[in-house]
Order: sequence, then structure tokens, then C-alpha cells
Amino acid sequence: MLDANRFDTLETSGHDLSPEECAAMAREAAGLVDLASLERAGEGSFELLWRNVHSEAWLNQWWEPRDTGFHDHGGSCVGVHVLEGKARNEALVIGGERRVREYGAGESFSFPGAGIHRMEHDRGAVTIHVYSPPISAIGHYDVVDGELRREPGPADEGSPPSPALSAALDG
Repeated sequence: MLDANRFDTLETSGHDLSPEECAAMAREAAGLVDLASLERAGEGSFELLWRNVHSEAWLNQWWEPRDTGFHDHGGSCVGVHVLEGKARNEALVIGGERRVREYGAGESFSFPGAGIHRMEHDRGAVTIHVYSPPISAIGHYDVVDGELRREPGPADEGSPPSPALSAALDG
């Protein structure tokens, strides 16, 4: 368990953040995490670091591989910083080659609020995700009966994999 007070100075931006500002804030927050103090048991977890009117941040720790499936953030952009391990980000691309980018420890990226993407975390990946504005809902995507479907989900629950959509994109 982290001391949330460590992040108080980061959460006072006073405005909604751009994707690039989210990535910069995720990098700053990463400097406040003591990796040696993390509980490394179970499949992993995600822990809220802060939430205010303009942003929220989550520390994601995956001790087993994790696939978020294709999802959206309900209009919130995101900035991600990898503290440990590797994570991949894939935008949903229809009719073209899949675009998967891999990021290792010390690397950051951002994604627009209107985007649909998927993240894969390798075993042992630790990342910080900063969203702006805070996520109010998540949409989960998969193919059902040959049609792309969006299922709404709660903002503070993990996204399930999208096996049929991933298979359709591979085919």
C-alpha cells in the first residue's frame, strides 16, 4: 500500500490535461513510487493514487501477464509511464496493419480521449496511468455474432480481453 499523500503536489493542475501532460504527470508520479515496497503477490492489482475534478492516476502492478482487451476511456485521455517490465499499446486499426508499440522501463506514451486501444502487460510490469478528466465510464469492445459491440463498464474495474476482436484483426 502506497502513501497517497506523496502524490498531493501532482494532483493540483487546475485544468483538464492534454495527453502529453498526462504522460508528463505519470513520469513525475513514477519518481514517487518505491518499487521495493510493492507487494508482489497474486495476479496483480491497480491502486488509485489520486482523483480530483481534472485528473486521476492509477498504479498498475501485474505479476501475471494481463491483456486489457480493446476499450475506450469514455472521452478521457491517458498518459502511461512504465516503471518496471514491459507493456504494449495497440490502437484499434480497421483495414490496415496492426500497430503495436512496446514500451519498457523509463518510457512513456499517451493516447487521445476519443481513441480505442488495448494494453498488454508482461509478467512483472508496473505502470502509472494518468487520465484526464477522470474516467466516468469504460467501453469494452469485442465481436459478437460478427458485429463489433461496445459494452459499458464501470470506471474503476479492469477491462476484459477481446478474443474475438483480436482474432478478427489477425485474420
